[in-house]
Parts: sequence; structure tokens; C-alpha cells
Amino acid sequence: MRRVAVCPGSFDPVTRGHLDIITRASKLFDKVIVLISINAGKAKPSFTATERMLMIEAVTRNLDNVVIDVLDGLLADYVRDVGAIAIVKGLRAVSDFEYEFQMALANKKLYAGAETVFLTTASENMYLSSSVVKQIAYFGGDISHFVPEEILEDIKKRLVK
Repeated sequence: MRRVAVCPGSFDPVTRGHLDIITRASKLFDKVIVLISINAGKAKPSFTATERMLMIEAVTRNLDNVVIDVLDGLLADYVRDVGAIAIVKGLRAVSDFEYEFQMALANKKLYAGAETVFLTTASENMYLSSSVVKQIAYFGGDISHFVPEEILEDIKKRLVK
């Protein structure tokens, strides 16, 4: 039996923190599906789902067991439909845990097979989020420490004012 995990997020844009969690998950599971979630409750994304997919493909090219998909629906349904055994979520701080814990309980209620695995971020990524990257880039700050080198120029072209 193959152990499949789903690693959901908006990835707008993908950061070194995201890549750390994806890479670590790829060592724990036979297959990791990086799932770009379309979240109607969030502000309009800076990058289209296709652009985000291409960026994630570029930075996970060396991870043979990682695939990328897009979801506009319920995560629990997707997990069930692909036969995944886990949802992998990265945690930066206690505030992340509170929200993610609620989501884990809701997903478990919707689909009993939706186990959530929390991976704590590396200490150098504790403050890092896509929102932070976007804000720094918008004002012309150096984001090279925050995003993978392969996609740095693509992000700068879009976000720098």
C-alpha cells in the first residue's frame, strides 16, 4: 500500500518555508500531492493557479514523489477521493496551531480518514509567509532569502511596484 499525503495551501507565492515542509513530507510519504487550494475567503491571489502550479513544479523538480494539483472544493473530499492517509500542514507559531487544529477537526468530521500531520517549520522560517514576501517585494525589498532561487525573478516581475 502506498502512503499518500496531501499538502494543501494557497502558495501565493511558494516560499522557502513551504518548500521545507514539502521536502520533509516527501521523505515521510511515498507520494505527496501539493494541493493549491482556491480559497474564496482570501483576497484575490497575486498569481493564478496555473502560475503557482508552474512555480511549485520548478522548485520540486528534484522530488520524484511530489505531484501538484489544484482544488476548488472541500479538502476532506479530495483526500478521500485520492486515497490519501494524511493531510500535512506546516506550523510556524501557536496562532497557526489554533487555526489548523480547528481545520483538522473539521476535516476529520467530514471524512474520518483525514488524519492531519503537523510539521513544525525550521527556525529560520518561523516568521515567513507568502504575505510577508508580497509586502517586502512590493516595496522593492530583497526577497532572495525567502523564496527559492528558481522562481525569484518571476515573483519580482509580478510583485515589485
